[in-house]
Amino acid sequence: MELSHIQSKIYEVRGVKVMLDFDIAEIYQVETRSFNQQVKRNIKRFPPDFMFQLTIDEWKSMSSQFVMTSRLKRPKSSLPFEFTEHGATMTATVLNSDVAIEKSILIVRAFVALRHFLLNPPLDEVKELQNEVRQLKHYMEEVFADYNNINEDTRMELDLINITIAELQSKTKWLDNPGKPHWN
Repeated sequence: MELSHIQSKIYEVRGVKVMLDFDIAEIYQVETRSFNQQVKRNIKRFPPDFMFQLTIDEWKSMSSQFVMTSRLKRPKSSLPFEFTEHGATMTATVLNSDVAIEKSILIVRAFVALRHFLLNPPLDEVKELQNEVRQLKHYMEEVFADYNNINEDTRMELDLINITIAELQSKTKWLDNPGKPHWN
């Protein structure tokens, strides 16, 4: 199983990176039911910052985001457990098999790689994005400068047009009734 596959099983719930019980069970090649039984038998190893259970709303929200057969197989009353990085590592100690030990190393590496990527994004991409933002900002400043210049010119032209229209209206009134004085 590749590191990227394990990384794809890491989600964010309640602001914490976690893995679902059935994903860990799949990685360890055991049934979810058996996996959860072992966890419950060793519950002292899993304080709240290592493991917690999803609420109904969290489960509905999360399960609607991806297609999974585990949701269909899971009893409706049974909500999945979430394991933080430390909890996911601790699960290997309750299973105590060669596969669990081997896979727990991969799980730790997946969490570490994810954390490293989040804390240290590729510099080339960051520099490229900064350059694009700088160029876009410069372009927008030019556009708004041109827009303001056009508006000032347009305002002057509109003032001239309004003055001309006013003069024409006063001449038209005088031509219609040349004998009457016109007061503006």
